[in-house]
Amino acid sequence: MDFLQLLSWACIVFTVGMFSTGLTDMKTMRESKSTDNIQFLPFLTTCLNNLGWLFYGMLKRDQTIVLVNIIGALLQILYIIMYFHYTKHKGLVMSQTVAAGTVLTCGWLYFGMFLPEGDSRLSQLGLTCSVVTIGMYMSPLTDLVEIVRSGNVQCLSFPLTVATFFTSTSWVLYGFQLNDYYIVVPNTPGIFTSLIRFYLFWRFASVNQSSPSYKPMHI
Repeated sequence: MDFLQLLSWACIVFTVGMFSTGLTDMKTMRESKSTDNIQFLPFLTTCLNNLGWLFYGMLKRDQTIVLVNIIGALLQILYIIMYFHYTKHKGLVMSQTVAAGTVLTCGWLYFGMFLPEGDSRLSQLGLTCSVVTIGMYMSPLTDLVEIVRSGNVQCLSFPLTVATFFTSTSWVLYGFQLNDYYIVVPNTPGIFTSLIRFYLFWRFASVNQSSPSYKPMHI
């Protein structure tokens, strides 16, 4: 097994592990029969992101990208169905899902039919997926600022932080091996935001000794 194959397997294992952390929320929904304190949009945006990268992987003919995002999209769809089943705000969830479906359809028409086949299509799709992924990695920064102010890290998930760190690192190395900066660039912020979270866990671990300093993952 060469280094690229090793990185490929690392990307698959760590990314599927990161996507699987949503099983914690699914278990909580099943046990409580509600979606209180669980956000819907992360499931929806992650699903859209998976489908975008899936199309990119198909155009690039990269089996690693294709496999990871097929699994990721299926898991997100499962979470979305579970959320819709238990939520009290079905109208809002349905409208957000329809809006996401409209965006997906427009994207498919643009990238799949309007743009000619070749490097231009691949480059524009890669750029779009990269921007969305960077936005998803950077979106929790406002929460991190609040954690610094409050000194309370109980709202952070330590297993998710670990999974994100190893996932991002694997994809950055994989992208470098392929000389594909559409893979390298969007995953780099995931490394930095994970390191910030690790520091916050270390910095505020002893703030509240009577309870865990992070949310453990129970599956």
